[in-house]
Amino acid sequence: MTGKDITYAKITDDILLPVENKPNKAWWIGFTVAVLGALLWVVSVSYTFWTGIGAWGLNKTVGWAWDITDFVWWVGIGHAGTLISAVLLIFRQNWRNSINRSAEAMTIFAVICAATYVVAHMGRPWLAYWIFPLPNQFGSLWVNFNSPLVWDAFAISTYFTVSLVFWYCGLLPDIATIRDRATGLKQKIYSVLSFGWNGSVKTWQRFEIVSLILAGISTPLVLSVHTIVSMDFATSVIPGWHTTIFPPYFVAGAIFSGFAMVQTLLLILRKVMNFENYITMFHIESMNIIIMTTGSIVGVAYLTELFIAMYSRSEYEMYAFENRMLGPYAWAYWSMMTCNVISPQLFWFKKIRTSIPISWILSIVVNIGMWFERFVIIVTSLHRDYLPSSWAMFYPTWTDVGIFVGSIGLFFTLFLLFLRFLPGIAIAEVKLLLKSSSLQHKTKLAQEGAFPAEQVEYFQESLEKYDSVTEEEIKELSVRK
Repeated sequence: MTGKDITYAKITDDILLPVENKPNKAWWIGFTVAVLGALLWVVSVSYTFWTGIGAWGLNKTVGWAWDITDFVWWVGIGHAGTLISAVLLIFRQNWRNSINRSAEAMTIFAVICAATYVVAHMGRPWLAYWIFPLPNQFGSLWVNFNSPLVWDAFAISTYFTVSLVFWYCGLLPDIATIRDRATGLKQKIYSVLSFGWNGSVKTWQRFEIVSLILAGISTPLVLSVHTIVSMDFATSVIPGWHTTIFPPYFVAGAIFSGFAMVQTLLLILRKVMNFENYITMFHIESMNIIIMTTGSIVGVAYLTELFIAMYSRSEYEMYAFENRMLGPYAWAYWSMMTCNVISPQLFWFKKIRTSIPISWILSIVVNIGMWFERFVIIVTSLHRDYLPSSWAMFYPTWTDVGIFVGSIGLFFTLFLLFLRFLPGIAIAEVKLLLKSSSLQHKTKLAQEGAFPAEQVEYFQESLEKYDSVTEEEIKELSVRK
């Protein structure tokens, strides 16, 4: 946490400013564009329901196309929120405190967008409940538990439920803060939403215990959910799909794309909502390092796939990867490699890693690359299968494009509404850092001689590395040490 004269009251005022006041022009512009996108989604999905999935560009050969591509992409984006909230909480990483709230909200909205594809691609969405083991009008009909699509339904519904409860439980102290500052109808609404939070010692103890329990439940879900999504492909016999590397490879890719989306959102949030003191360069650099690390893991997975295809000497596997690199969809493959393997390596350079405009651009590039990855895995593996007489090309229709672009609009509509009515940063958790990790507290202790010279020198280097302080302040600190 940076900034001067930071107090508990100032933290509350700064973070609740967008909630308690009228939205600014930037919010209205973003919300208008997002709502237009959401309307496009409504039109495209309605047209699909009315005419059937023949409105999409899929055909006899490419039975899975943009619908499953977008579904896997959205599920991957939803992974970083739970990772930041649960895993970093268990490991007591305090840098999560400023970014976990928005990341958790991102998870909820991304999974909602993914779920819309599950329903839409069934063709008869009014029978979507058939994927659950519920008694139905046919009596003995039961779901096929051997199908990975049924595993998807269980995994994603569990992931969504646990993430939603985790997110809402973390919101309770902050909702109570809004309740105590509000009046009239607004106070009554937030009073109901706060579930009677009174801020007593016992309430805080239960809050801490529940948070740790939910974090413990959520942590294996981070690994299991995208592992199960990868089983949609790995349990088939299609060349390019039938491989045991898919589960860890998909999990790394999900964390990779999820952190990229968190970076995209938080850099905008930091600027528009004036949260520079709470989302600092340390947070930005830490997330860039994770993007660089997971991007390297994804690159190793790509190379491993190529090596195994050649080592197996299976003509079908070898041709599948040759077709990816040199076939009619080669442009998609090399776009994927450029965005996912090459671009994250730029974060090895500190100037790039700590540059806000470049970090924002590269975070978007990563998510574009991850969409291409899912497109390459699905379409290039299907459009040329075992039977050359059935080979065909896939061309998206306006409905495919409309649903995808519209789902992005739906996502940002939900996210901007969240920022309008709930705090984008966890107030209670950020306050925990005031007496331990804030710039002003450490500066005061250093100037009072509470640290040895080595620690003061390290702190001075940290100021130069992460925070925007003047040279005079650093020189003053150097003199007083």
